[in-house]
Formats: sequence, C-alpha cells, structure tokens
Amino acid sequence: MTTSLTERYIGATVASLPPTAQEDVRAELEGSIADAVDARLDQGEDPGDAERAVLTELGDPAALAAGYADRPLHLLGPRYYLAWKQLLKILLMIVPACAVVGVALAQVIAGASVGAVIGQAVGVGVTATMHLFFWVTLVFVLLERTGADTGPGWTVDQLREPTSTGTGRADLIASLILAAAGAGALLWDHFLGFFRVDGVSLPILHPGLWPWAMAGLLALIALEAVLAVMLSANGRWTVRLAVLNTVLAMLAMTLVLTLMGNGLLLNPDFLQSVFIANGVEPDSMRVLGILTWFMLVGIPVWDILDGWLKTRRDARR
Repeated sequence: MTTSLTERYIGATVASLPPTAQEDVRAELEGSIADAVDARLDQGEDPGDAERAVLTELGDPAALAAGYADRPLHLLGPRYYLAWKQLLKILLMIVPACAVVGVALAQVIAGASVGAVIGQAVGVGVTATMHLFFWVTLVFVLLERTGADTGPGWTVDQLREPTSTGTGRADLIASLILAAAGAGALLWDHFLGFFRVDGVSLPILHPGLWPWAMAGLLALIALEAVLAVMLSANGRWTVRLAVLNTVLAMLAMTLVLTLMGNGLLLNPDFLQSVFIANGVEPDSMRVLGILTWFMLVGIPVWDILDGWLKTRRDARR
C-alpha cells in the first residue's frame, strides 16, 4: 500500500515528539494541510502539485517538530551568547598566557633547548585555547538546553559611568611616586647600599654601572615620569603615547637584559655574600637567574600590552 506524501510528512513530524503530544499535533497538521490543499484546488491546481506545494511551504519536518516541542535549533541563543562571549574573552586573555609562561619557565629550568621550549609552550597554548572553547561552550550549551535560570538578567543599574583608563590625577601622582622611588632606590643602593656585611655596605647592583649605565637607567625613569605627565595632560591614551610607551619599555628591557647578559647588572660580591656563602646551591642560583630573566622580560612586555589595550579602549570612547 502506497503512503501519501501527507501521511509520510506528518509521520516524520510527530516521530520525535513526546507520545502525549503526537495525536494532538497529528490532528492539527491533518486539518491545516487539508485546508491549504483545498484552497489551492479551488484555484484550479492539480491535486498532486497542490499537496506537494503545501508540504514544501511547511518546511523540514524536523524543524517543524522542534517548534512544537519548543526545542532550540541553535547552539547558543541570544539569552546566553553575550555572557558566553564575555567570559570566553576574559579567560582567553588569562589562561593560555599563564599556561605558556608556566610551561616555558619549567622547560628553561629543566635545561631544555630553545626549540623544545618554544614547541612545548606553543603546544600548551593551543591546547589550553581549544579546551577553553570546548568546555566554556559546553557549559553554556547545557544551560541553553536545560533552561537553567542564571539570574535576573540585564537591568539599567548595570550601566557604568564613563571612566578613564588610567589618566587621572591619582594615576599621575602614583606614577611620579613610583618614578621617584625607583630613582631613589638606585641612588641609595649605589651610595649607601641596602645590605651591610661586616660593617661594609654592599650594593645589589654592579658598581660598574656608575656613572654611565646608571645615568641611562635614571634617564629612562625620568622619561617614564614625563610620559605620565603627558598622559595626564592629554586625558586619554593615543597611538602616539602608546608608541612612546612601547619605545621606552623596549629601551629599558634592552638595556637591563644587555647588562644582565654581560654580568654587569648584579653585584657579584652581593650574590656571593648573600646567597652562595649561605649555602644556596648552583642549581638554585640558576633557577633564580631564570626567574629574574622572566621578570625582566615580563614586566616591560606587560607594560607595552597594557598601553595598547588602553589605547584601543580610549579610541572607542
């Protein structure tokens, strides 16, 4: 026995519905399809063509069944999309970077080659990113499918007052205080020393830094203070200020790493008296040296990224 197109269509539609709803949906579809076909027949259409046209207009039976069952046909709907996007953006800014730095540091301490360090760090960064996308998306998909209540939703109370990204008077004062403290620490270390061994002052920094290398460090600190004043006067970050901040950070990092690489940054007598003479083993000294390298690179890099991120935010205001 041949089954009509209408019967096959209705059967495909109700097959995925709960048994309690199937008969009601079947009766509703039979009536609406019959009415639509009759309307086309009244206009002179062929019965077969009329039936085919009506079913085509109704669309995919699976989509029609999802409408009856109130099942979403999307991975993430508007209810959760913005929250998913915001959370994922925050996590992508933090987790992969921390994973890459942690693995790279561990590989360097373990004595791995440069290629191994880069390969492991990149691999972990890619893996962490993929896991973030998968697990965060999975959580929101489950929320979407279960209809879980995540709270009262958006209200006007969540609107924030327009704020600056760090160009106010308080930030200027803080920057100038830090600059003065940094310059004072350099001068105090050279002339008075932060440590005394057997009654003799022992500077942390290499005595050979004085006067020219020390003058360079002090000049960079002074330029950072000038940048803070320019930023406060301008009231917002601009591309020009971000470029200047990048140049100063790169100059500082280059100078410090060059001195460190040539053994001219830290005072050998300080390392001998404070660490080696007190039983710190060579392996521990090596780890401390690696940590110092990471810090000397990480701080300027973060300063550069922070400046460009603030520039981007201010450009949108």
